[in-house]
Amino acid sequence: MSVRVVVGLQWGDEGKGKVVDYLARDADYIVRYQGGANAGHTVKVEDRIYVFHLIPSGILHPSGICVIGNGVVVDPESLVEEIAGLESQGIDVCGRLRISHAAHLVLPVHRLLDQLYESSRDAPRIGTTGRGIGPAYSDKAGRVGIRMVDLLDEKSLEAKLTALLGRHRAVLAGAPNSPPGVSDLLQLCRGYHERLAPLISDVSAIINRAIDQGKSVLLEGAQGAHLDVDHGTYPYVTSSSTVAGGAPPGCGIGPARITGVIGIAKAYTTRVGEGPFPTELEGPEARHLKEKGREFGATTGRPRRCGWFDLLAVRRSAMINGVSELVITKIDVLDGLPSLKICVGYRTGDGLREQFPMEPWFLQDCQPLYREFDGWGPGETSGGRLPSNARKYLDFISGELDIPIRLVSAGMGRADVIIL
Repeated sequence: MSVRVVVGLQWGDEGKGKVVDYLARDADYIVRYQGGANAGHTVKVEDRIYVFHLIPSGILHPSGICVIGNGVVVDPESLVEEIAGLESQGIDVCGRLRISHAAHLVLPVHRLLDQLYESSRDAPRIGTTGRGIGPAYSDKAGRVGIRMVDLLDEKSLEAKLTALLGRHRAVLAGAPNSPPGVSDLLQLCRGYHERLAPLISDVSAIINRAIDQGKSVLLEGAQGAHLDVDHGTYPYVTSSSTVAGGAPPGCGIGPARITGVIGIAKAYTTRVGEGPFPTELEGPEARHLKEKGREFGATTGRPRRCGWFDLLAVRRSAMINGVSELVITKIDVLDGLPSLKICVGYRTGDGLREQFPMEPWFLQDCQPLYREFDGWGPGETSGGRLPSNARKYLDFISGELDIPIRLVSAGMGRADVIIL
């Protein structure tokens, strides 16, 4: 029996989708436990590129059952489009996908609220994707949210939609166009019911039964640990628990059932949206990382901010998540750089810090202290190779974190994985 959590250790975009696709070969169940359609996982199989927003990337393996847990907020419109796109490519989705009856819906009104809230903020703004994720989680906590199970009973659904819109009446009054009404949302939900009702299940019972039977379960999150609503660089965070501890409540299993936590980190660092980023780069090195790493959001297309690997940030994430093994992705993006840097501390007027700080203002003003490494030539990590300087770079990360690196990704394809 194996129940492993795959979690990002930076600010998201670490390549979790590819890693889940790789590990899903040996998994019976692949479960998404939090987040929404604001996340994007990109997987390349031969000459095809797949982008996932809600469906676990393990759907590409025909033997696995994919599950969307109760901790996810589901945009039904996005999900229906994603299902249709995959099925048009010959992938059986509906026969292998289950959606928690307790997962909350992201409705058009949530997207509108997201845009209204973000535009009304005084600078600096959070930099949300505008996909309605935050307002959907807010309604969940406010106990007026609409759940997947509500699609099955139209009479009670109408009353719940009325209560939801009533909660936001004052804010929606400021919308430039007429917001959707109860009848509009009810009509949309009828369409969602027709397409998604057969997939709605008690996934907690399904997953626990699978574990009892000795099945292998892979739990995947979205975003990264430093975007966690509690442990991230607040307020520049997402609206859910992205860390491994969010997996049990996000799919309905006991925490003692988890057997391992796989932490994913890029060989450098990126961040989308606003918020502190101590190792952020400008100039030719940033352009190299952005262009060679194709650092543009899979969901929004926004360019990602790029910088050197931050050891303090990853060490903090590894501690919070209880990481038992590491996967380092995009080592090939560093090919051709004459020298590389890893942040090993932060300098301020008060001295040196060697621990990721809790004070948000500290990260805004600190200067990173780097350790420098020799680079390696263009293309040297291709074909499953790790040049000696790349190995020294990885050994330093593993040694400082005291966590073994099990896999290294050196490209977009399934074959571009190096097992250590």
